[in-house]
Amino acid sequence: MRKGASSGQPTIKEIAKRLNISVSTVSRALNDHYSIGLKTKARVKQLAEEMNYERNETAIFFQQGKTFTIGILLPELSEAFFSSAISGIEDTAYSNNYTVLLGQSHDDEAREKQIIQSMKQHRVDGCIVSIGKNTRNYEHFEMLRQARIPVVFFDRIPDLPDIHSVSCNLESGTIQAVDFLLKKGHRVIGMINGPEQLVASKERASGYIKALRKHRLKFDPEMIVRADLTAAGTAEAMKQLLSLKRKVTAVVTFNDYVAMDAVQYALKQKLTINKDITFVSYANTPVSSYTAFPPAASVEQFPYEQGQAATNILLSILNGEHALNDYKSMIMESQLVIHNR
Repeated sequence: MRKGASSGQPTIKEIAKRLNISVSTVSRALNDHYSIGLKTKARVKQLAEEMNYERNETAIFFQQGKTFTIGILLPELSEAFFSSAISGIEDTAYSNNYTVLLGQSHDDEAREKQIIQSMKQHRVDGCIVSIGKNTRNYEHFEMLRQARIPVVFFDRIPDLPDIHSVSCNLESGTIQAVDFLLKKGHRVIGMINGPEQLVASKERASGYIKALRKHRLKFDPEMIVRADLTAAGTAEAMKQLLSLKRKVTAVVTFNDYVAMDAVQYALKQKLTINKDITFVSYANTPVSSYTAFPPAASVEQFPYEQGQAATNILLSILNGEHALNDYKSMIMESQLVIHNR
């Protein structure tokens, strides 16, 4: 190494010394501060580029008290719904100079807790979370609250008071779905619902019951069957519905993936889709349009917009525009998209 050469990364001090200006002037020039003239900014940036100078992000984060990182925790990245939500989150985060740290729980509570702990250790500024279907204990989110790390839940929301959340109105969406089936002439309509701990499952059931009562039809509790959202669980749910004395001619399923599994079971039972039995679902995922028997209709839940809204709420908290403990709950209206007229 030649005499006088730096043994490490070039620093602001070295740039200042070469240009015979103060360290604070170099710092302001690199950050485009209004008090520094254009000529000085150009000289500083040119020398910084020639010296391959890189900003010490750790020092900047320490100074500002932020890492400009948002943690995202989702059940499954492979699902089109959550992929769309990620796009909404990332687009909004990046346009506000934030990066994202992504994790998926695979609907495993222990894994969910581990990811949340890791995000806390990586000093994320805040988290956007859609809980797993098997999550029943929420202590890991309380840990974030105690650390004053804001959390915004979306879509799959825990049944907890005092939380920031974004969701879609699934009760009204279910009413639209049942109304659609009733207008088609169906009078015995079943429902394959999700795990009982999910708020979304309760909203679906509530909408189903309200729709029937609106049309002065009697609610039969046997017509709502819970499933774990797996193919095997859906098959068992379909078996229960088809074994009832009253012949089910239509089924409202928890989402498009459950609908596709339900269709496969119905076909194995030699039922003709949209004649012997009709399905409606939720999420309106693009993949269902490529199947031989897509649901007759699906409730659009606007995942991209949910992701955007959740990120905007989180950013408003991080920027001091919204108090951490001033809990905000945003509910978007759903929309029934008819595929088979």
